[in-house]
Amino acid sequence: MTEVRAAHTADLDDATLQAARALLYDVFDDMTEHDWEHCLGGVHALAWDDGALIGHGAVVQRRLLHAGRALRTGYIEGVGVRADHRRRGVGAMLMAELERVVRGAYELGALGASEEGMAFYAARGWQPWQGPTSILTPTGFRRTADEDGYIFVLPVTAPLDRTADLATCDWRDGEVW
Repeated sequence: MTEVRAAHTADLDDATLQAARALLYDVFDDMTEHDWEHCLGGVHALAWDDGALIGHGAVVQRRLLHAGRALRTGYIEGVGVRADHRRRGVGAMLMAELERVVRGAYELGALGASEEGMAFYAARGWQPWQGPTSILTPTGFRRTADEDGYIFVLPVTAPLDRTADLATCDWRDGEVW
């Protein structure tokens, strides 16, 4: 039986963190150390089956700039399910826990979807951002046109115009979105 538990990074032991990291490296061909770093510092949803870690997702705080405001955003990172447990609802269980955290603690949820994940997130009520995206780098704003259409949001309390500009104000190494 699959069980999903949530815990902050600070409450996870080294063995669990290493298992989560290894799982994501197994799930994603293009996983990097920066990608793993982006998963840390927030709340992890961990799916277990018979004592084995089979799924992971995390929500971390970021600030997204929209309509003259810096929105406290629960940003979803590192959602992955072991290949032999896919199509069994594990991803939905992970997302339900992450969405619970987003709705309880943030003004907005956001994530960068892969081509394969877009339909999954849309079916859960996540909405594609329709306006232009950009990032605030150490040298100023930079347009991220390649990300347009791949950023999804989950409205919580913040008023949104999904056709307007959306920027993230916290620079990070690796994939910025």
